[in-house]
Amino acid sequence: MRIDVVTLFPELFEPFLSTSITGRAIASGALTVGLKQLREHGLGKHRAVDDTPYGGGSGMVMRVDCIVHALEAVDAALAEGGAPPPRAHRVLLTPQGSRLDQRKVIALAAMPRVALVCGRYEGFDDRVSRFVDEEISLGDFVLAGGEVAAMAIIDAVARLQPGAVGNAASLVSESHSPEMDGLLEYPQYTRPAVFRDLGVPEILTSGDHGKIAAFRREEALRRTAERRPDLLAAAPGAPKG
Repeated sequence: MRIDVVTLFPELFEPFLSTSITGRAIASGALTVGLKQLREHGLGKHRAVDDTPYGGGSGMVMRVDCIVHALEAVDAALAEGGAPPPRAHRVLLTPQGSRLDQRKVIALAAMPRVALVCGRYEGFDDRVSRFVDEEISLGDFVLAGGEVAAMAIIDAVARLQPGAVGNAASLVSESHSPEMDGLLEYPQYTRPAVFRDLGVPEILTSGDHGKIAAFRREEALRRTAERRPDLLAAAPGAPKG
């Protein structure tokens, strides 16, 4: 798949894109990431991409024309020399968007092309929303810009690409995965067997895989009930009420 990022700070992505699983996915060809400098479509001597808000108020607002021209340029560049590819699925990164979750990550990872638009300043001209497909937020807080959110999405999507993770089975039994019914993952242990009087549950060393699977399911339910009870409602087999 291909992800394009429209940003004022493409240099922030360079070390991130060459590191760890994301770097491996890119090196293998499973993932391509393009960085589009928004100022290429800015106005005037200083390539301005923002302006004062109509009606007054503090701060500056990102212009709709600059953002839309940048998105269209991304599509146009890929169409040169052949048949145009499918238009990118456009995502606006904003604290007013829907909260990112694993279901959304899986959906994005299955798309051939995604374009992420990183905000700055006081936000976007509201008309930008007419030119994107959805708005996504990392959570109920505000960042200085959308670049960190874009990296989070790229990281989450990259690890789902074929060959990106050495052991694909590790993607199955993990927090929020469909195979875990959206529950939190059960607790994991490794050596040493005892550390400062803290031991490993005996059942995990029993060799009885049926009992281990049942234990892990119970622990996943217990941990989810303690830490994220809001996730239990949709989980099959979870206690209700």
